[in-house]
Amino acid sequence: MPGLEAHGPNAEQIKYWNEQAGPKWVALQALLDTQIEPLGRRAMDSAGVLADTRVLDVGCGCGQTSLELARRVGSSGEVTGIDISTVMLERARQTAQELGVRNAVFLNADAQTYAFPPARSDVVFSRFGVMFFVDADAAFANLHHALRPEGRVAFVCWRSLFDNPWLLVPMMAAASHIQLPPPPAPDAPGPFSLADPERVRGILSRAGFGDIVLDELNETLSVGGGAGLDQTVDFLLQMGPTAAVLRDPANAAALPRIIAAVREALAPFLTPQGVRMPSAAWIVTARRL
Repeated sequence: MPGLEAHGPNAEQIKYWNEQAGPKWVALQALLDTQIEPLGRRAMDSAGVLADTRVLDVGCGCGQTSLELARRVGSSGEVTGIDISTVMLERARQTAQELGVRNAVFLNADAQTYAFPPARSDVVFSRFGVMFFVDADAAFANLHHALRPEGRVAFVCWRSLFDNPWLLVPMMAAASHIQLPPPPAPDAPGPFSLADPERVRGILSRAGFGDIVLDELNETLSVGGGAGLDQTVDFLLQMGPTAAVLRDPANAAALPRIIAAVREALAPFLTPQGVRMPSAAWIVTARRL
């Protein structure tokens, strides 16, 4: 299947999620889904997804959330998963076909710019998929357009890096051997772009949403999906902020020392259920006015 052409305001993200991140997510899907599935289910509960509901799943990736939503809405409902990563959607479609799921379809498009049928969806949902828009105002205005009047948006997004030890601890361990780059701008596309609750409220209110609620979600995660210590270290060095730092070829020589440092930093969190570490996210809900 030809990939989504990297053009438009999110061209850099389209390129990244098709050439770098997407293949890694497919390879590590089982570990990733096991780790963050509980957070997505909590957000689905907050969304009030019921039978006979039409749901738009933004940044659906390899499809686990879309398939769970399809189960919840039943045969009389429908789910449209949308993502910019062609390789991840190929996995989603394959899994849906293998499971015989007929009420979920997958759309390879940019949710910031795609011309959705107006006022058709009942719920816009996302599990960590709405933090990567270059223009969040434009993206949420477009999603608002896709919702029926009184339709709901519900998503889960990370709070700050410093609130998430599962990401901060390995990064600080790596920093003992390499120089970290300056942090990105708070509103730059990335995992923490929606960490500021006032920014989130502003984006949603300008897009036409009301009844905006941000609930703190503090969960202990099975980092790397409950894998062993060495596999979890490898997982964290492939995904997230630490992996982004290691993509710099100048840091390649330090990799053995970084691996050892990250392993030592994670060892105190090792349990019989794998590496267990605190996380902090927002569950955000709002209603189309």
